[in-house]
Amino acid sequence: MKEKITLGAGCFWCVEAVFDQIKGVESILPAYAGGKVSNPTYKEVCSGLTGHAEVVQLEYDSKVVGLEEILSVFFQSHDPTTLNRQGGDVGTQYRSAIFYHNDRQKEIAEKVKATLEDSAIFDKPIVTEITAINNFYPAEKEHLEYYKNNPEAAYCQMVIRPKVERVKKLFATQLNEG
Repeated sequence: MKEKITLGAGCFWCVEAVFDQIKGVESILPAYAGGKVSNPTYKEVCSGLTGHAEVVQLEYDSKVVGLEEILSVFFQSHDPTTLNRQGGDVGTQYRSAIFYHNDRQKEIAEKVKATLEDSAIFDKPIVTEITAINNFYPAEKEHLEYYKNNPEAAYCQMVIRPKVERVKKLFATQLNEG
């Protein structure tokens, strides 16, 4: 069964590259969500003034990969304890966010977050927002498959590749073939 979930975990190029590795994820759409400006541009979102987060909308086969597994990858592929920041990317557009599409997803997201908080895996409180999807706008085409199309770019080498390698190590049994 196909489902959608929308996630913000810093730069959407990173999040797309991470989830491109996961078996059962069928499509990944970089986008902007959660803000107040209609049809924002990348430049506008990067200003931090739109209220939007850089996100990816995943379409996945829930018979192959469950939402709990997707959220496990999500929480382990970025720092959910830093407010409005991932590494050198700073601003509300880089916030950690789960934009759910239905009440079941909200319940699962809240449960996964609470379980992680109780486990003390992270040494600081998790600041990931969990909110209903709203004001969703696909990003410009040049952001699609950014890592695949620009693997030698400095940002890809220094920021994205280490995240992808970490996910490959932590989730080896959940990776796409080849």
